[in-house]
This record gives sequence, C-alpha cells and structure tokens, in this order.
Amino acid sequence: MGMLSIAGMVLGLDGFGPIVDNAGGIVEMSGGSSKLRKITDSLDSAGNTTKALTKGYAMASAGLAALLLFQAYLEVTKITVVDIVVPKIIVGLFIGCLLPFIFASFAIRAVGKAAFKMVEEVRRQFKEIPGIMTGKAKPDYSKCIEISTVAAQKEMILPGLIPIAVPILIGFTLGAEAVGALLIGATLTGFILAMMMNTGGAAWDNAKKYIEDGFLGGKGSEAHKAAVTGDTVGDPFKDTAGPSLHVLVKLLNTICLTFGMLFVLHALL
Repeated sequence: MGMLSIAGMVLGLDGFGPIVDNAGGIVEMSGGSSKLRKITDSLDSAGNTTKALTKGYAMASAGLAALLLFQAYLEVTKITVVDIVVPKIIVGLFIGCLLPFIFASFAIRAVGKAAFKMVEEVRRQFKEIPGIMTGKAKPDYSKCIEISTVAAQKEMILPGLIPIAVPILIGFTLGAEAVGALLIGATLTGFILAMMMNTGGAAWDNAKKYIEDGFLGGKGSEAHKAAVTGDTVGDPFKDTAGPSLHVLVKLLNTICLTFGMLFVLHALL
C-alpha cells in the first residue's frame, strides 16, 4: 500500500518525459531558435531520467505482483517445495530465465523492421513527390502512420504468444513444479533485464545529447557517431523492450495460476 500511495506522483513524472520530448520536436519542426531548442534538450534529458525512474517503479510493482501471483500458484497447485536438483525443475528454471531475453529480442527486432519500412517509405515519397523539399507539396503522413500501426500489431503477434504458449507447454509436459521454477527464473531475469534496459537506454540517449552540447568533440565527431549508434539501440531498449517485460512477467504468472490445477492433474511427467 505504501508503494502504491505514490502512484499519482510517479504517473506525473512519467508524463513529463513524453511532453518535453514532443515539445522539442515541435520546436525543431517549426524552425525555433537554437536557444529554445537548447532549453527543450535540457528538459528532454531530465525527462529521460524521470522516465527511467518511473519505469523502474513500474517493474518493481510488477515484481511484487508476480510474487503474490506465484504464492497463489503454489497454494492452488499444493506445491510446498521446488527442488532444483530434479532435472525437470532445472529445465523449467533455464527456460524461464531465457524467456525475457527471447521476448525482448522479438520486440527490438519488430522496432527495427518497422523503422526500415518507414525509411523506405520516406525515400519513396522523396522520389515520387519532388515538391516535398521545397514545401510546394505535402508528404503522405497517413502512409507512415499506417506502416507503424500495422508493424506494431503484426510484429508483436509472436511475442504475445510466448507467455501463453510456453507455460502451458511446460506445464502439460514437465508438470506444475517445473512451471514454478519457470516462474522463478522469468521473474528474476525479467526484473533485472528490464532495469538494465530502462536505465541503459536513457543513459545512451542522454550521452548523445551531452555530446551534441559541445562536449567530447561535439556533433560530427567520432564520439558523436558512436553515441548516435548507441541511441539507436537505446531507444527500443527504454521505450519498447524494457517497459514490455513487466507485462511478460505478470502475464506468465497469471496464465500459470489459471492453468495450475490442470498441470497437476494432466501433466505427462
């Protein structure tokens, strides 16, 4: 209850990041002064930091919820001990440790595919609509929105099936104890991986802004090129894969709790 009592403040901090990020984009697109852009960049850096903190809060609350769901799973399945010496328990534990990494890799790959499709569409419009650069013709904004929307839905079908199919498959083959080990592994690695992605992604983004402010050689330097590459990885880390892992952890525990008694009654091993 104490942790949830500050949820309103955390939501406010979480909303600060996207607001200042959009403000910076509006300033840049409207041709605002460099002084104004410098102010929005400073606010954006602060917003990245607050987003990392609030995403950590979200993952921590998800971890606590997962622990409660895991305790409920143990009560439903009447499991008192999870013996990690048993081979099937070790298999379940290893699979659980792998799931957050597999899920995150699918999410990052989906971002990359959507980005390449967007780049191809932008290049096509520059070639087929010559008046874009001079301002005489308007780009087809709806096509880019369609690409991102379709990619967001289509590319996440397989990752969405992972937390549903894997525990059911493990439960009906290796049994309820193996599923318990799977939940332990997925919760622990998911929590740590999400924290790393949220914090690391924000750090990469802020490192690029720090260099663009004139430090370490400024724009165009080798350090800036490296920072741009890091930011390209950091954005899907902090905005896609990291925040989605707490959904994975909670959904895994919910699915296992729902099918727990069936695992006990109908498991092959």
